[in-house]
Amino acid sequence: MLSPTTRGLSFELVSFAYRKRRLLFSDLSLELGTGSTALLGPNGAGKSTLLAIGATVLQPRSGRIQLDGLSPDNMRRRKQYRRYVGWMPQTIRAIPGFTVREQVAYAGWLKGMSRGDAWRMARESLRAVQLNSLEGRTSATLSGGELRRVGLAQVLVHSPQAGLLDEPTAGLDPAQRLQFREIMSGLAEETSFLVSTHQVDDLAAVFTKVAILVEGAIVFAGKTEDFLAIGGATGNGQAEASYMTLLSHHSR
Repeated sequence: MLSPTTRGLSFELVSFAYRKRRLLFSDLSLELGTGSTALLGPNGAGKSTLLAIGATVLQPRSGRIQLDGLSPDNMRRRKQYRRYVGWMPQTIRAIPGFTVREQVAYAGWLKGMSRGDAWRMARESLRAVQLNSLEGRTSATLSGGELRRVGLAQVLVHSPQAGLLDEPTAGLDPAQRLQFREIMSGLAEETSFLVSTHQVDDLAAVFTKVAILVEGAIVFAGKTEDFLAIGGATGNGQAEASYMTLLSHHSR
């Protein structure tokens, strides 16, 4: 376990640009703390990029990221940081010839787990996402929804302190999205999640906090109930009304 100075995952004055393009982020700061945070924003706002920076897949031009006081600012610390952080990109690919359990165990081994621990915890993480009955199936034979759950199991196999999930329900039908949300609701009690999503229904049932990213800037970060109160609507339209209110204020 880490010895925290600041609790949870944080982005501090992060600036980033792809090659010679204009800055996508400039001095972006976001402190997540514990719990589960929904990351909302229009297409192109930089949600996937922010998650990739949090996973150290991309490096910021300036600023830093921290997890409970640990900053991946050199090779040794980056390796340690990655052991505590799980990342689920938008596209989950089956590893040719691997069974479901082998694929999840391999993800654990890449995070520094021993082969024995990775193999044992692969079964536990597959049970957590309700895929243990398919652990011997070849990954390439799974449906899209099942592969999404394999991706989540790969995040969980090394018991991360923070999980970064990029559009985890993309391409799932309503029943599969509901199942995924139920899994997430249970897991968030033990792991802090930052989840990029366009699905705002049942936001309060899954996420304790919301962050809104618009044109590379965080325009809101706070408790879910505070976010839902912004738009002044009630019932099923609360989240959408609040989101559109924030977008309209930012565009002025």
